[in-house]
Formats: sequence, C-alpha cells, structure tokens
Amino acid sequence: MIDPLPSSPTIIRAIVQPIADTLCLPTLPLHAHEVLFAFCVYHILNTYLSPALSSRFFPTVYPHLPLRTKINWNIHVVSQFQSVFICSLALWVLWTDEERKHMDTTERIWGYTGALGMTQAFAAGYFAWDTMASAVHLNVSGPGALAHAISALIITSLGFRPFANYYGIAFVLYELSTPFLNFHWFFDKCNMTGSVYQLYNGIALLLAFFGCRLVWGTVQSVRVYQDIWYILQAPGSTGSDLKSLLPSDSTTLAPHKSEVMRFSEKQVMPLWLAFVYLGSNTLLTFLNFYWFWKMIEAGRKRFSSSAKRAGKVANQ
Repeated sequence: MIDPLPSSPTIIRAIVQPIADTLCLPTLPLHAHEVLFAFCVYHILNTYLSPALSSRFFPTVYPHLPLRTKINWNIHVVSQFQSVFICSLALWVLWTDEERKHMDTTERIWGYTGALGMTQAFAAGYFAWDTMASAVHLNVSGPGALAHAISALIITSLGFRPFANYYGIAFVLYELSTPFLNFHWFFDKCNMTGSVYQLYNGIALLLAFFGCRLVWGTVQSVRVYQDIWYILQAPGSTGSDLKSLLPSDSTTLAPHKSEVMRFSEKQVMPLWLAFVYLGSNTLLTFLNFYWFWKMIEAGRKRFSSSAKRAGKVANQ
C-alpha cells in the first residue's frame, strides 16, 4: 500500500539524504516531511492551542493552575491528541494494507510499504517533539520521561532502515490505553478525584491496558522474537545481504513482493540491532506488567479511601 499523502518535497529530501545515508535509514527521505509536519503540529498544539482552548473550556480550572501543572496539562493534551490520531491511523492501515497482511517471516522484518512508513513517520515526529519537550521541561517531566522519549525515538527511527515495520505498527496500538490514562490525570486536576466518572474511566483504563499491552503486546513480542531468531539463524544473515533468504531467481517474486522488499537487498542483521530492539521490547514488556500491577494497587487504595470518607460523612 503506497503512502496516501503527497511525496516529500525535493528540498527536504536533499537536506535529509546525507543524514539518512550516514545512519543507514534509506526510507527516511521518503517520510521526512511527515516527521517534520507531526513535530510542528504537536509544538503548535502544546504552545498555542492547548493554553487557549483549555482556558476557554475549563475557565475555572486551567487559568488557576500553577505554571508547573499548566505545562503538564499541555503535555497531556498533546499526548491525548497523538494517541487518538496514531491509533486511528494504525488501525486503518492494519485493515487496508493488503501487502502487510501477506508478509512472510523475512518481509515482517525487512519489508516496507508506504503506509507503514507513513505511520512510522508520524510516531517518530511525536517522539521527536516529546524528546524536546522533556528536555526543555526536565524539572517538570523528570529524567525518566526524557529517557523514555529518547528510547522511543531511537526505536521508532530504526523503522526507517526499514526494520520491523510490520511490528512497529502493531506496537503503536499500545497507545490505545493512553486516552484513559490522560483522562485519569485530568479528573484529578478538575477536582473529580474518586468520582464515579473516574471510577468508570479507571475500569476502562485497566481493561484497555490489559488488552492492548499485556495480551496483544505480549503476543506480538513473542512473534517478533521468533522472526528475528529465524533471520539470525539464516546463512549469512549477519554478514551479507538477504539473497540467501529470497528466491534465487528474482523474477519469481510477485510484483507486490518485489515492492515490499525493495530496500532489503543489502540488509544485514547486526547483532547490536537485534539486542537493542529485543532488549528494549523486553524491558517495555516487563514494565507493562509492573505498571498494570501498580495501577491496580493505586486504584484500590484510592477508591477504598474515598469509600471510607463517604462512610464517615454519612455517619456524622
């Protein structure tokens, strides 16, 4: 499936090409304009639109927040917009990209389609903005948020090799739980802590987190481990091109197969790439289980405390 958006302007390709050549990211020039566009949209949303709209729709809350909380509020607004947009885009590509649906093991690691590259680009644009925002507001976001943003940007950028684009879009769906997490934060700032609305949102958060991160995410992680192991076991896969994994006669490749693998001829699987990708994925998987346990623990304490306070008031 081709990228449905207009192609990258010549001037942007010319600027980005030397960087792409140096970093071995051949598909980056094709999508650099989308990375830049996403970065600019999120910057404008954070700097101008969120303060204006939040003051208008939350006049009794936002204008009275401390500066530190306002910064956090704006970052959460950007996160909310991004999570809804990128998940909608990813689901659309999952349903409509026929080439992705028919990828085999090798293509799931080295394959590329324009639609997958587009989704990767918008995700990279957000993480580039998130890295900048976390660095500028380090005293607010903390070093953990900056480290997460940098790691996510690096992993996302590896997709422009191209590498594991098939799974990149699958892991994007982790963000399905983010809107509920942001709503939970907004409820606290709107003096709705412990309300029935926060309770229902908390239940939806746990269900979404469990489904998209612990179930879907774990299944996808196991599959990517298997595919990378297959590539590493193939003769010459860590020291030569991929010809050993493709038919000896390139004319036997179907047209869509040739298009999907057009950036794969000289691809190799350096051990550092496997370790970085799988190591990061494994760490995030363990963190997802840890965060899920912490969310259950925090929710139980919060709402049990609210129930006790309500009981005391009723008895007075």
